[in-house]
Amino acid sequence: MNFPDAIASTSTRVSVIGAGNVGSTLAQRIAEKNLADVVLLDVIAGRPQGVALDLMEARGIEGHDRQIVGTVDYADTAGSNIVVVTAGLPRKPGMNRDDLMRTNAQIVVEATKQAIAHSPNAILVLVTNPLDVMTYLAWKASGLPFSRVMGMAGILDSARFQTFIALKLGISPADVSAMVLGSHGDLMVPLPRYSTVSGIPITELLDAATIERLIERTRNGGAEIVELMQTGGAYYAPASSTCRMIEAILLNQSRLLPVASYLQGEYGLEDIFIGVPARLGSGGVESVLELDLTDAERTALYSSAESVRQKTHHALEMLKDSV
Repeated sequence: MNFPDAIASTSTRVSVIGAGNVGSTLAQRIAEKNLADVVLLDVIAGRPQGVALDLMEARGIEGHDRQIVGTVDYADTAGSNIVVVTAGLPRKPGMNRDDLMRTNAQIVVEATKQAIAHSPNAILVLVTNPLDVMTYLAWKASGLPFSRVMGMAGILDSARFQTFIALKLGISPADVSAMVLGSHGDLMVPLPRYSTVSGIPITELLDAATIERLIERTRNGGAEIVELMQTGGAYYAPASSTCRMIEAILLNQSRLLPVASYLQGEYGLEDIFIGVPARLGSGGVESVLELDLTDAERTALYSSAESVRQKTHHALEMLKDSV
């Protein structure tokens, strides 16, 4: 009796564009949480196929039956429920997110166009840096409604703030809820008033100087890891953050999560993707929650937004014939 090497599946599918550390770890997270079948695509022949085979060989140990396919052909991503773009160059020591913009913008636009051509009904999640700018470019290149395009940043930034608060207080991070708005970069806006320990604002548990030190470490969270590793950047926490978004969408959980969302007047901002708390469900970004900000918090958010807007305009000018 002959058995086929693969059985065609009609189950939920997530395609991950980019089989580097973030993309490969994300594929593992999705499959082992039993959320969806995964198609892992990369331009380097052999890399996605090898990672996929390795993950398939772990299925019996991890106890799931999800299909993981590696490919260099966008046709294999057809019919995806979600497309995640992680492709792009990683940061190196001394390099900020903005240094990556020109090269990664070209990669993201091309990847988005090809992926959405095969999965026109997909929800698009961006991970490539500089995150807020790449999300806007992908939205323009995709032609999708803005509710079906979002960027992963706020969850990661909030998780870092959560971690540093928990370490400082010597408590479980499970009791800490942190909130970070704004761009995924040096001008992100951590909100101590909305960051709590079992419902208690950290402003009642830590002094102002300590909170400011935690905020600065959060803003430099990615750079700190790059400096330590020297040959790469963070990927476990970014993959976990992206997986949380995917889970909220596929399971229609209506989770309130900080993500880079398109604003059309919320917070006084328009025509921009930036980190805000949003409700994620099967339709993508189903609504944006507008927090009551102090004057100082709102000023910080506007400064962050202005920086994103300038970089977005610059990227659009560079790629004016592509998007």
